[in-house]
Amino acid sequence: QVQLVESGGGLVQAGGSLRLSCAASGRTFSSLGMGWFRQAPGKEREFVSGITWSAGNTDYADSVKGRFAISRNNAKSTVYLQMNGLKPEDTAVYYCAADPTRLPNIPLRPTSYDYWGQGTQVTVSS
Repeated sequence: QVQLVESGGGLVQAGGSLRLSCAASGRTFSSLGMGWFRQAPGKEREFVSGITWSAGNTDYADSVKGRFAISRNNAKSTVYLQMNGLKPEDTAVYYCAADPTRLPNIPLRPTSYDYWGQGTQVTVSS
């Protein structure tokens, strides 16, 4: 079992920045591929960014490329999502997720991840 706890969400004006954190416990963090997803009201959960268990690969949704950056600190069992240049359309609940399969690629579908956090709200005002 893996427990994931997100933090760092909040209300920010357009153009501002936030850094989300996701702390993991219950399994060796360095063996987990990690992903960030988001879900806006009335919309499906969508992939935002991911990082492989080895940290050798990262991936981003086209809508956030150049603005968001994912990183991980295995010593702290934490994955981060630095979000810059926030836009009102980035408003959503953000979830982190863990993939224990140690694949070299980054899954884009929510169903590929076995463990999920409770989510943290990000609201961007115009």
